[in-house]
Amino acid sequence: MSGWSDAAYGMGEAVLELDRVSVRYPEASAPTLREVDLSIEEGELVLVVGRTGSGKSTLLGTLNGHVPHFTGGLLTGRVRVLGRDTATHRPRDLADIVGVVGQDPVAGFVTDTVEEELAYGMEQLALPPTTMRKRVEETLDLLGIADLRAAPLRDLSGGQQQRVAIGSVLTTQPRILVLDEPTSALDPTGAEEVLATLTRLVHDLGVTIVIAEHRLERVIQYADRVVEVVDGRVRSGSPAEIMRDATVAPPVVELGRYAAWSPLPVSIRDARRAAAPLRARLGGLGAPLLTSASRGSSTVDTLQGVHSSLTSASRSSLTVPTPGIRATGLRVDHGRVRAVRGVDLAVPAGRVTALMGRNGAGKSSLLWALHGTGTRSAGRVAVTDGSDPATLKPVARRARVGLVPQTASDLIYLDSVGAECDQADAESAKPTGTCRALLDDLAPGIPADRHPRDLSEGQKLALVLAIQLTAGPDVVLLDEPTRGLDYPAKTRLAGIVRGLAGHGHTVLISTHDVEFVADAADEVVVMAEGEVVAHGPTPDVVAASAAFAPQVAKVLAPAPLLTVAQVRQALAEAGDVG
Repeated sequence: MSGWSDAAYGMGEAVLELDRVSVRYPEASAPTLREVDLSIEEGELVLVVGRTGSGKSTLLGTLNGHVPHFTGGLLTGRVRVLGRDTATHRPRDLADIVGVVGQDPVAGFVTDTVEEELAYGMEQLALPPTTMRKRVEETLDLLGIADLRAAPLRDLSGGQQQRVAIGSVLTTQPRILVLDEPTSALDPTGAEEVLATLTRLVHDLGVTIVIAEHRLERVIQYADRVVEVVDGRVRSGSPAEIMRDATVAPPVVELGRYAAWSPLPVSIRDARRAAAPLRARLGGLGAPLLTSASRGSSTVDTLQGVHSSLTSASRSSLTVPTPGIRATGLRVDHGRVRAVRGVDLAVPAGRVTALMGRNGAGKSSLLWALHGTGTRSAGRVAVTDGSDPATLKPVARRARVGLVPQTASDLIYLDSVGAECDQADAESAKPTGTCRALLDDLAPGIPADRHPRDLSEGQKLALVLAIQLTAGPDVVLLDEPTRGLDYPAKTRLAGIVRGLAGHGHTVLISTHDVEFVADAADEVVVMAEGEVVAHGPTPDVVAASAAFAPQVAKVLAPAPLLTVAQVRQALAEAGDVG
């Protein structure tokens, strides 16, 4: 994009400065941020990393005054944005220089259509109509959403909504962009396009970009600097320096740590160059058997008696699965848009099945139709006992099919985490504490008296997932369940869904998270333009795909390995520990 105004400061000058900044929220037992000193220069792309709930979103919120002006709480220290002190400049006073894209794009929409949303920020800045029109057109092309110009925002997929949210900020041409999980709802190709756009803004126009992201495998190779937040304290350095012992790390870094590569690679290219000796060792082992048991740590009894753990022997015995839910001739129309086109699909019980495809492929529409509460234009759905979820009353449906939607907060309505858990136990006739135990396994340490709206997006998702799993449904449908989850939380989630499958449940997960699929899924269904275009075992479907292949597969090809855990297991079983 062209037209960014000249900055009134020199190259290399700090545009964001935090001086001994601490943030404490009302009734919190400890500060969320502690004595943070941080200086970010013009034209830097800074990646903020850390565990879920570590304080990343609060740190980002301080950069435009959202914290504490909107969130409440006490901020001590000083935050300066291009010389403006956030103590005296509220977010509206910084809107001309700082653009912010939050975790939940829908929450930030104020208009009805894509074009109107892209223009709204410029209207608030009173830009001339000709300028507004030019920038809207540039942004539509930049993000590849020109065909959605007149589309209602409510009809877009989650990934399309996220692109619009980013675009609505880009049209105001800020000097600083702050993005919280900007690729979380995007398919791999869409994420690459958005990140390429952001990188171009940094290198061609000197825009400063600060990104908090859990899917580090997508972003870290573009970062100039990494800021890690651990229990409210921060440290910063080069990506390789911070990743050497960071609390969270992408698979390519985990592989580099395991193989003791130096310097530590953070990109596929650098890891591929370092991996030649490891590929040679693996090449001499023969093709290892990729079973569910080799996907990571063993599944613990996370469901506290609701579901049992699964041994590798019982998992490997499930060779001829019984369909847990079947769709026949399923069609979904949203107005003039045919989202699902006559799909015939049998999802097996006792397996974890991933549903993948680009944004707008029809994945969410299919999940809601299978659940029985979404739109169906034609076709039929049947669970194992032959019943159609659409014909069941809510209580009966909850025991048959559970669905966790993309926007988890849609299913949260009480005023505390404890109340939500107690209600879930009561509605499902489970022992008190069942839901809470599930929540602690997914996201430990959330206070029972915390209001759900004060949780991070990852914590909200964990709460809703725990509520749904409390009922022990025969079929579990998850729509983008890893949004907002850090790597340890995703590992725990993978263990839980494998445990559900091992207990005979049907698990279908719509996701763009290829690393989670590699760890958790037995098989993959790929959709395109409302149709199923591929269905098979996970290694067969993802390993050869440029878009869907996980990092380890790209680094170690042609070895048929998808995760670091599989590499460890293959070498250990061969007695190769050198």
